[in-house]
Amino acid sequence: MPMNDSVIITCALTGAGDTVGRSPHVPVTPEQIARSAVEAAEAGAAVVHIHVRDPETGAPSRDPRLYREVVERVKETGTDVVINLTAGMGGDLVIDPEEPLTHLPGTDLVSGLDRLPHVEDLLPDICTLDCGSLNFGDGSNLYVSTPDMLRTGAKRIQELGVRPELEIFDTGQLWFAKQLLAEGLLDDPTVFQLCMGIPWGAPAEPGVLKAMVDILPEGAQWASFALGRMQMPWVAQSILLGGNVRVGLEDNLYLSRGVKATNGQLVERAVQITELLGATVATPDEARQRLGLKPRS
Repeated sequence: MPMNDSVIITCALTGAGDTVGRSPHVPVTPEQIARSAVEAAEAGAAVVHIHVRDPETGAPSRDPRLYREVVERVKETGTDVVINLTAGMGGDLVIDPEEPLTHLPGTDLVSGLDRLPHVEDLLPDICTLDCGSLNFGDGSNLYVSTPDMLRTGAKRIQELGVRPELEIFDTGQLWFAKQLLAEGLLDDPTVFQLCMGIPWGAPAEPGVLKAMVDILPEGAQWASFALGRMQMPWVAQSILLGGNVRVGLEDNLYLSRGVKATNGQLVERAVQITELLGATVATPDEARQRLGLKPRS
């Protein structure tokens, strides 16, 4: 497979992890998240991937009003960037290991359709679709996304005319995403994000990434990322295998050992790696064309 010579950079701005207390640069309020989106776009990101947080506590949120405020603030600046909203919130299940039918604090589990109100409201360029369930880290945390939930969610996203970014955390999830395509619940071009190194999904191993790339549907657009110190090596790994890339504070807090990063700095580093490999950085309009998105309104 040829190296990618025009690379779409996505910046995942804040995520839903317990990172707010670990770095002063993780954006929390809608104003901070929007400002970080603009910073990332100015640094070279064609796409910004957006979660929202409770402005008071920093905890992850599904509040559509917060999403609306972030998107409106970004658009008010006139910044040209592709908007990618998470639709993965609402899949968290924390069980009592001794009484597994008992849900513990941290559980936020809703139906496939109930994960989409902000997508229905804002009709972003892209929203995510997490393509399966997963033991999410150690302990008793599960991410729940069943085949029935996924079929329901994929159909609604298709009806809305939003492009789903298919989040793949392990090989079986890629298998199921291809089944959604076979059932007509996804439109071409399919867009995949191969998520590596999240315990306990696909490990951040080059051979595993290549195996997943080898079984992508024909014509698929794809990117991949890895967590922590593997974020920047994975930029190169993805490009060399023909893919696009994702960086950002959702996945990694550091620019180098002991040096806390901003989203803009992480994008700048991804741009450097891309250009040192002899590739170019795709513009938002180029990303729209390749991902099958509507032109900028």
